[in-house]
Amino acid sequence: MVSWTIPGMQVVSVNTARVEHFLSTQGRALDSAIRKRARSGPVAVGPLGLDGDEQADLSVHGGLSKAVYAYPQEHYQFWTTVRGQAQVAGPLQPGDMGENLTLTGLLESQVWIGDRLCFAGCELVVSEPRYPCFKFNAHMGFGQAAKLMAQSGYCGFYLAVKREGRIEAGEAFELIAGPREVGIVELFKAKMRKGG
Repeated sequence: MVSWTIPGMQVVSVNTARVEHFLSTQGRALDSAIRKRARSGPVAVGPLGLDGDEQADLSVHGGLSKAVYAYPQEHYQFWTTVRGQAQVAGPLQPGDMGENLTLTGLLESQVWIGDRLCFAGCELVVSEPRYPCFKFNAHMGFGQAAKLMAQSGYCGFYLAVKREGRIEAGEAFELIAGPREVGIVELFKAKMRKGG
């Protein structure tokens, strides 16, 4: 078993949301909990995810294997730039990619299915990449967002809960390598090539 802590590997923000109704850029009514917002203090982690978090469509989000969604903070500058080019106003903040955990120091290229993220109060296991849908376009405010996620590979990753407990912004964590057979980037790009 190989374990390591990459310098700077930390939880930037812990984010949750309830399902809400909003309109897409084409005026289509949507139900989604993609608009996550930062929580303060420790947040309970159960088998189906974070306390206070919801998913609108359980066929594609949530459940035991997709209980928690993590996204690297390092990609936020890219999304700020492309939103600016698409003339979408407003800054991005942690949770705006729909993630429960905004992380720093750990990119998709460093993560494999079965890797474990060990936090002080819980343990999570990498289960699969996140695949973008039309709701991501609506939330980001321009129609090419999902396509840009597919092209960039900036997809983040889902986590299953191995050990329930608590998690809090600001804490460091350790990565314990799994079997290292299937990488997040490779799996994501393979599915995107097949049309999602």
